[in-house]
Formats: sequence, structure tokens, C-alpha cells
Amino acid sequence: MELIQNLGLGFATAFSVANLAYCLIGVFLGTAIGVLPGLGPVATIAMLLPVTFGLSPETALIMLAGIFYGAQYGGSTTAILVNLPGESSSVVTAIDGYQMARQGHAGKALATAAIGSFIAGTVATVVIALIAPALAEVALAFGPREYFSLMVLGLVASVVLASGSLLHAVGMIVLGLLLGLIGTDVNSGVMRYTFGRDEMADGISFVVVAMGMFGIGEILSNLESEASRSILARKVEGLMPTRADLRRIMAPVARGTGIGSLLGILPGGGAMLASFAAYALEKKVSRTPERFGHGAIEGVAGPESANNAAAQTSFIPMLTLGIPSNPTMALMIGALIMQGIQPGPGVISDQPALFWGLIVSMWIGNVMLLVLNLPLIGLWVRMIGIPYHFLYPCIIFFCVIGVFSINNATFDIWLMALFGVAGYILRKLDCEPAPLLLGFVLGPMLEEHLRRAMLISKGDPTGFLTSPISATLLALAVALLISILLPAIRSKREEAFQEED
Repeated sequence: MELIQNLGLGFATAFSVANLAYCLIGVFLGTAIGVLPGLGPVATIAMLLPVTFGLSPETALIMLAGIFYGAQYGGSTTAILVNLPGESSSVVTAIDGYQMARQGHAGKALATAAIGSFIAGTVATVVIALIAPALAEVALAFGPREYFSLMVLGLVASVVLASGSLLHAVGMIVLGLLLGLIGTDVNSGVMRYTFGRDEMADGISFVVVAMGMFGIGEILSNLESEASRSILARKVEGLMPTRADLRRIMAPVARGTGIGSLLGILPGGGAMLASFAAYALEKKVSRTPERFGHGAIEGVAGPESANNAAAQTSFIPMLTLGIPSNPTMALMIGALIMQGIQPGPGVISDQPALFWGLIVSMWIGNVMLLVLNLPLIGLWVRMIGIPYHFLYPCIIFFCVIGVFSINNATFDIWLMALFGVAGYILRKLDCEPAPLLLGFVLGPMLEEHLRRAMLISKGDPTGFLTSPISATLLALAVALLISILLPAIRSKREEAFQEED
């Protein structure tokens, strides 16, 4: 009965005219930026954060969430038609999706991606509604020790799940933690690591870091590869899959949805890892694995379902624990804090309209995306053809306006440019910026809970081990570290991400 009442509140919130309009705006923008390689949801959400100041918390989060899961839809379009994934989680979709397009089945591949994404998104929404409230009840028992241990586990998991070198991932986490310490010490009131600049007294804005690393840095990287973009099919036909195709994709969609719903909760690259895992599973269970890589429709259905389910279940730790599972969720936390809402288990009880309205809006957004993606495929194809040298000045312009509007400070613009150059250099060195942003967001929270826990225990660190929840979380973190160092597991990890290269 309580669930029905909560869903009723969610429907009343989500179906307001303003929230429906902003949900549509969010999913449309999300699809557009997913189609256009070189921007991505992180930079887009960072640019739009100043816009959310004038919106209610429910409307702001509904729009930003629409951008995030809408980008998962749009990323598959470029992966299939251009063999250039708009999102990292669409890397696997390009393997068979592009081959299907080369064989004249681009419409069938796009329809498969849309159908799988819709089913997965709908199921993941139900999972959030069922699991999140129960997890929030558990989280109410968390104190400073438990939260510290949970964040340690999250950072370790993000290292394990990051593609590429483990040493690079660890380095990015540490660099993010150090950047998060810049500013004024809460306890002593002393400025630290600010190089005497008063502008850094409150620390570095995560919007500046996000726009620099993911906006400017991505632009610099994409300018190098602009010449490699060529659209395979400018006119897409045959969007309706046959009954035989539907029978072949139903099982992969179900398996991908299950994998994505589970792995999306994990910190790090949950959606990307889910798509890789779904592809590997489909290839393993197939009676004709030799078809994969040559246009297997199952190779599109499974990964697309997985990455969309993972995108939506990644909201669970953000809403219930206040822990971001990826850089986009870190920005969502920033948006909530700007609205005066502290992310964590209290959101469900203190802001029920926000929580349940967001859940219902996800289902509405998935319906909107299904309606938008297939009929408007001609528009998305034309957008792919826009020369990148026309796009990047507009992107830079919006980045500059967005950063300046936060504090009205030109210093932030120069700082964003600095992080943009740093992001470009890190990409050239095969260092993922995503772990850095997670470390940057979690760093101040990690320090705060550590110091609170030590004050409560009067400097005795054994308190982290005497608490059953804290001890369990730390044990899991240690187990993850040990497992990744084992040669057999390390080789499996490298094998899982080899297709990305």
C-alpha cells in the first residue's frame, strides 16, 4: 500500500507540465549529445548546472537524468552508422552494429538498440523502486566509520573497473583526492594548497574540473580524429525488425538487462563494464559464436540493454548513500547540493516527491526516447554529418559561459582551460579522467568522515574494525585489491577491455 501511495506521488510530480517539458528537453539533448562525439553527458550536465538554479529540485534532477540516460540511446546511433561510439559504453555496440550497417541492415540495428534500451530502462526503473528504499533503510545505520569504509570500497572498485593500466587508474584517483583537498580546512579554518590565491579559498569547483577534463579535453582529442568521421548510411530504411529477429533478441535483451541492473550499481565504469560483460556472455552462449564481429544482431541487443540498465541503476547509490558510481552521478550530487539537498538515505524520507518523481520520470523518459529515436533517425543522421570544426567553437562558448556564470570570475575560465590541457595530456598518456573526478568528489567527504570517526574514537583507528559494517566493507576492499593482483584475474580483466582498443 505504501509503495502504491509513493508511486502515486511520483506520477503526480512527474506528470506536471513543467516536469514533462523538462524531461523531454533532457532526453532530446541527451540523444543529441550522444549522437555527436566530442561532448558527452558529463560536460553537458556541467554546462547546464547554472541553469538549474532557477528550477525546483525535482525539475532540475529530472532534466539532468534525462540527459544522462538519453545519451546512452544516442551513443548507439554513431556507433552503428559511423563506427565511432558517442559514449564509451557504446564501444561494444559498434563491433556488430557497424557490420550490420555495412550489410544494409542499419535500420534493423538501430531498432534493436532502441527496443533493447527501452525494455532495459523500464526494468531498471522497477529495480530502483524496489531496491532503493530498502537500501536507504540500511544506510540509516551508517555512521562516519561506515561511510569512510564505503567510500574506500568505492574508490578501490573504481580502480579495479577502470579500463587500461591499474597504475594509471590509481594515479588518477590519488590526483583527484589531492585536488579535492584544496581550499580551507573545515576544522582549523586554514587555507591549504591554494598557492596564496584567494579565489581558491573555497576549493576548486567540480564544474570547472568536469568542463575542463571532459569538455575542453575531449574537444582537443576529437580535433585530431575529425577526418576519420564518415557516415556509412545517410538514408536509413527497414526500421522494423522481423518476428525472427525479435525472437533472436529477446533472450539477449533479458540477459543484458540483468547484467546491467547489477553492474550499474558498482563504482567506476559500471555501464561500460556491463556492455562488455553482456557481449562476452552472448558470444559464449551462442551456438554460432563465429558470427560475432560480422553483424550478429545479438551483439547489439545484449550490450545496448546492459548499458542502458546500468545507466539507470547507477542512481541507486547516489540517491540512497550519497556515493557517486560514475562522474555523471558526481555532478548529480553537485546539483542536489546546489539546491540545498544533502544526498544520502534521508532523500527518500525528506524529499519523497523528488525521489519518486525521478523514478516515474525515468519510465516516461524511456517512452519519449523510443518515440524520438526511430521517427527522428533522419535528423540524427544529419547531425552526425555536421563538421566538427563548426561544433567545437559553440561547445567552448557554452563551457566558458557556464563556468563564468557560477562565480562571475575569469579565474575559473583560466582554470578550466588548464584542466582542459591536462585532460588532453592525460588522454594521450592513456589515463582515464573518470577516476580523477570520482576521487575529486569523494576526497572532501572521505576526509570529513575519517576525521569525525577519529574524533569519536579519540584517535583509536581500531574502531574501523570493531564496527561490523565498516569491517566488512574494508575486507571487501582488501579482497578486491588482492584479487586484481592475481595473475589469472588480471589477465581476464585485460581481456575484458581489449575490444575497447
